[in-house]
Amino acid sequence: MSDELATTDTTEGEAVSADGEYKMSVTAQIDEVGPCKKHVTVTVPRADIDHFYSESVSELGGQATVPGFRVGHVPRKLVEKRFRQELSDQVKQRILMESLELVAEDNDLDPINEPTIDVETLQIPEEGEFKFEFEVEVRPDFKLPEYKGLKLERPVRTIEDQDVDQYLNRFLGQYGEMEERKGAAEKEDLLELSIKFEHDGKTLSEINEIVVPLRPVFRLQDAELKDFDKLMDGVKAGETREAEIEISEEAEQIEMRGEKAHAIFTIKSVKFIQIPEINEELLEKVGAKSEEELREEVKNILERQVTYEQRQSTRSQVLGKITESADWDLPESLVSKQVENALRREILEMQQAGFSRQDIQARENEIRQQAISSTRQALKEHFVLDKIASTEELEVQPNEVDMEIYYMAMQQGESPRRVRARLVKSGMIENLEAQLRERKAVDVILDKAEYKEVDMDPPQENQISAIARSVCSTFSATTGEEEAGEA
Repeated sequence: MSDELATTDTTEGEAVSADGEYKMSVTAQIDEVGPCKKHVTVTVPRADIDHFYSESVSELGGQATVPGFRVGHVPRKLVEKRFRQELSDQVKQRILMESLELVAEDNDLDPINEPTIDVETLQIPEEGEFKFEFEVEVRPDFKLPEYKGLKLERPVRTIEDQDVDQYLNRFLGQYGEMEERKGAAEKEDLLELSIKFEHDGKTLSEINEIVVPLRPVFRLQDAELKDFDKLMDGVKAGETREAEIEISEEAEQIEMRGEKAHAIFTIKSVKFIQIPEINEELLEKVGAKSEEELREEVKNILERQVTYEQRQSTRSQVLGKITESADWDLPESLVSKQVENALRREILEMQQAGFSRQDIQARENEIRQQAISSTRQALKEHFVLDKIASTEELEVQPNEVDMEIYYMAMQQGESPRRVRARLVKSGMIENLEAQLRERKAVDVILDKAEYKEVDMDPPQENQISAIARSVCSTFSATTGEEEAGEA
């Protein structure tokens, strides 16, 4: 700042709002530069710069410690000279912060992300006005579709004793002992194996050790192998099986999309799980007082899964209807950023409904293989539901979050405190809250809908072995499981 600027005073009371707070006189030119993207040019008048500079000098002068002067009695000129850089940084920070808030408020900008401003390169001029530019992604502006009185089909199913038996058998498998299979592998046996993926004679990636259940489909994050059970028919420890596997058209590695890789499976061992008997020790482990209570809890989980399936079916119908008119485009950068977000939300819903880690991993891999197209649709659904939630003034209460965490903890055999800590650490607690708010918006629609009940398809046996690995890249896991062998 120049000495000339330093001696410029702002007349007290000038450009002051009715409540006594200083109100800037910035102007903004806003241009559309793409789907949901604005280019903003902000002009800050000299009077605003002078005001904040004078204010900062006064504040710093009242706090500065300078040898030979008492605190609060340092001459203004000396403060300006000695703390030149500090004053410049402070004025710039305050101008940017307050002008951005004012521009957003006066122009009804509703940003999705932080604006792209390179603060370090911006310099406040010594004379004249200050201009800066930035781009920002904003929420799409659209007319809310009619969402009350929709006609929907609702699938229904009654939980039978045999359903409880089947789920309980899988659930108890978590507490069973693994034993060596002496003969050929059988369905649902656990294959401990290593895998090498090759393309044009070169190694793409290797998995040194993984455990997968023997099922019809083997699914990775960027590819899947059908007839995996046939490939491994009669396999024994020490044997090798080979197959071609096609990489997803939406794989992260663009150059590998649609390509075929050669997979070499080396079987290290074949094991099966000996299901434990239900006794006092086991009941204590699972937190149940009796076998009847355990079966009742399992039934509750299955009923939550039916509710989940009903919700997914009716939600799909609802979202299809309310996004029919959502013909607005979304920026590619926003879609890419939200791929992981959309994935986390679906995983949370499945965890809350009590699905196994294998089921969740299989769904995660399926989503990753269709990430871009599915996320684009999910984003449109999110914006519509978010607007409905705002219109209906829907909010998520802390006890509602606590209840969801409790159910997730029960399914995973952990304490609610530990599940919450993991959600907070991974950033998924915000996804949980947003997902609950969207669920409330869907519930408003469902409460006002007209239903026709139809039979729900019976539950299918687990068909998919899924692992948190990719053919083309190194290990990454959203669900946090390295092994696929956990039920």
